[in-house]
Amino acid sequence: MKIFSVFLIFGIIFLAYKKFNSKKPKNFKLNKFKNKLQSTQTNIERIFLREEEKTFSNPNINIYIGIYDDEDNIKRKSNIHRARLSKFKKSKLNDEMIFQDDEQRIYKFNKGNKVYL
Repeated sequence: MKIFSVFLIFGIIFLAYKKFNSKKPKNFKLNKFKNKLQSTQTNIERIFLREEEKTFSNPNINIYIGIYDDEDNIKRKSNIHRARLSKFKKSKLNDEMIFQDDEQRIYKFNKGNKVYL
């Protein structure tokens, strides 16, 4: 009888061990992708990417670089500004329209006169 109870206890422990170990995800990469797709941070990043695309595609949208912007944000905004200057030959930065001529010189208009920067 003691041998039977020992085997029964070992059998229960073995079944419990198998049950807990079978809870591991079958496809780890698929679950990681699914969790990333559903995460709030990913959705926020997608919104910012769409906003950047919209800003990049229209040179008349103002890009405001403030004194309290962090370095990464300033770099991102200035890169968008430079790309718009290269593509459209104009870009609006801090409420001033800035232009680029054929010789790659940058200027703005001040009271009807070209002022090269």
